[in-house]
Amino acid sequence: MTDTEKPKRHIDLLAPEQERLRSARPGDRLVRLRRPKIAGVRRLEDGVYEVISDTPRGGAVSQALYRLRRTLLGAPIRSEHEAHERLSKKIGLPAFGSDNISSSAYASEELMRVLLLAGVGALSLTLPLTVAVVVLAAIVVTSYQQTIRAYPKGGGSYVVSSDNLGTVPGLIAGASILVDYILTVAVSASAGVAAMTSAFPALYDERALIAVGAVALIAWMNLRGIRESGAIFAAPVYLYVVFLFGLIAYGVYRYVMEGQPPAYVPLPMDEAHAHHVGSQALTAFLILRAFASGAVGLTGTEAIADGVGAFKAPEARNARVTLIMMAAIFGTIFIGVSFLASWIGIVPDPREIETVNSQLTRALIGTGWLYYTIQFTTALLLILAANTGFADFPRLASFMSRDKFLPTHFASRGGRLAFSNGIIVLAVVASILIIIFQGSVTALIPLYTVGVFVAFTLSQSGLVVRWWRLREPGWQWRMSINAVGATVTAVVAIVVGVTKFALGAWVVLVLLPFLVVLLLGIRRHYHDVADQVTVDPNERDEHPDTVARAFAHYLLIPVKELDRTALRAISYARSLTGQVTQGGTQGGAQGGGATAQSSHVVIQAVHVTDDADTAHALQEKWERYNPGVELVVVESPYRAFVGPLLRYIDAVERRHSERTAVVTVLVPEFIPAHWWENFLHTHTALQLKGALLFRPRVAVTSVPYHLEA
Repeated sequence: MTDTEKPKRHIDLLAPEQERLRSARPGDRLVRLRRPKIAGVRRLEDGVYEVISDTPRGGAVSQALYRLRRTLLGAPIRSEHEAHERLSKKIGLPAFGSDNISSSAYASEELMRVLLLAGVGALSLTLPLTVAVVVLAAIVVTSYQQTIRAYPKGGGSYVVSSDNLGTVPGLIAGASILVDYILTVAVSASAGVAAMTSAFPALYDERALIAVGAVALIAWMNLRGIRESGAIFAAPVYLYVVFLFGLIAYGVYRYVMEGQPPAYVPLPMDEAHAHHVGSQALTAFLILRAFASGAVGLTGTEAIADGVGAFKAPEARNARVTLIMMAAIFGTIFIGVSFLASWIGIVPDPREIETVNSQLTRALIGTGWLYYTIQFTTALLLILAANTGFADFPRLASFMSRDKFLPTHFASRGGRLAFSNGIIVLAVVASILIIIFQGSVTALIPLYTVGVFVAFTLSQSGLVVRWWRLREPGWQWRMSINAVGATVTAVVAIVVGVTKFALGAWVVLVLLPFLVVLLLGIRRHYHDVADQVTVDPNERDEHPDTVARAFAHYLLIPVKELDRTALRAISYARSLTGQVTQGGTQGGAQGGGATAQSSHVVIQAVHVTDDADTAHALQEKWERYNPGVELVVVESPYRAFVGPLLRYIDAVERRHSERTAVVTVLVPEFIPAHWWENFLHTHTALQLKGALLFRPRVAVTSVPYHLEA
């Protein structure tokens, strides 16, 4: 191997340094090898280093912000420790199943509210419609068992639809589920506050503000990491299940042993709401609308299929078991609440002050400490059910970001291995919805279900296509299961869309096409960027940016005064090359005539002013000091700085019209010693850098001069 063929050796920043020591005997030479230490950096191999500390290199403000972040979010987690952050089944159930389980607390009520429009007698259909919804849930859960089996890495409806039906169906499914997760957070928080105001009616007027605060709290917990948030939220979920199972068991016991429903005092109904009761006929359309309202309980079924990758190994098996556990808990509570509410004769409160669950608990056990405990647990679960949205929205957004349909920010993990950007965006959008709808569950529900069933239908249809295409062993019965699921969910999607259209479902139906177009536009942008910046090593064209060639540089230094900041920028400019041409017109002409194969640099200081006397004084000072760079004065009669400088740069660019000429603006700026001193300065340099950002043939370099305290 010749010298030219030898691999280039990296400079070892941590290589031992020789230190000569004095010897007691003449002629002896003592050398000590001392390996330098760089805080937070260690050498792994030749040319490879690892940063082992996340402590910022900054002043007091940076250190304070760092300590605050560590206190609020916890210590950052190394990437290789991601496996330790995965969830077991007992933590995965509350993390991904809280939305579906919590919907059992209001699904019966939403169904009953619609039936109440046909009169109190129509409430007898509550239990049959509940059973129909639970059967639908069983079909959907069975179908999603196949989804998890076929796509063990997660992704749910979006991945299944994209893989088997194409890009647009995949985007419709993905957009539908993203909207569903946003509404999951808004509805869960609002429902939890509704349970709270049932026990404490004085808080009713502040329900939207309380719900927004709850969303912020859950977002903060998720920013600390999915495993930690799941562990914290596990207790309320299991407490709710224990209390509701106990309440239902006690109610069934009284039904079997006593046969007589407990004494129940209906809520007083004011005139403003009384006219809604019995205002419509009991038609098939009304029954379908009630069924569609009860089908809100299926929201969250998708969550586990989306988050398979968050479970411990074996991921797919643990996810399937957790999905069955979640569905069994939901179905049991949903049927139990509907049965007991029908038996007791509970009428939902049109004012939304007290929930059906609250009335049921009050009728069975009174208003003692146990009543308030159950209400508090229910409210806490409903609020924390928003965690399902926070667990899955960022994960689904990362899948879509990976495919370039969403900004790449969503694919980035934070210090706690959570998709922090997705969590923050979700919290903000859900809070806006809560404020717009004033925390009303009934107002938010119509927006909630239509997108869910659209995604269900596309997912199951995609699996039908997959089984037919691959013809794997057992494909016939698997395809049959998904075909039944696709048919049923398609019918429900149509029912929900028609019955809820005038109540607000039209918003989602109009929003979905807009979102699909937006997502396609985002991907088109990323593809355009890739086409323009990607270099193929097998193809070398003559584009000036794809081959190594010299640039003709024209360095401009905006100066306000001949001070240390300007001199530092001039010294920096002159240090860039040994070939410096001074002068204005002559140098510019030479620079303009530079060929693509030569390197030529022109350095010029530019002073923009509206005061001729000040400019003349600066010129005299410039000549006396003689910094070795020509000073050009640009007069600005309208007292502007950035605009006239940009005009001068335009003239320079026209002078140097060849593509290999680049104008580099070296911006001298001083950095105050204390952060609060920044408020005392105009930050003209920042304005200039912002104005030059989008100019393709202008490079901008900051040359800072740090002031001492």
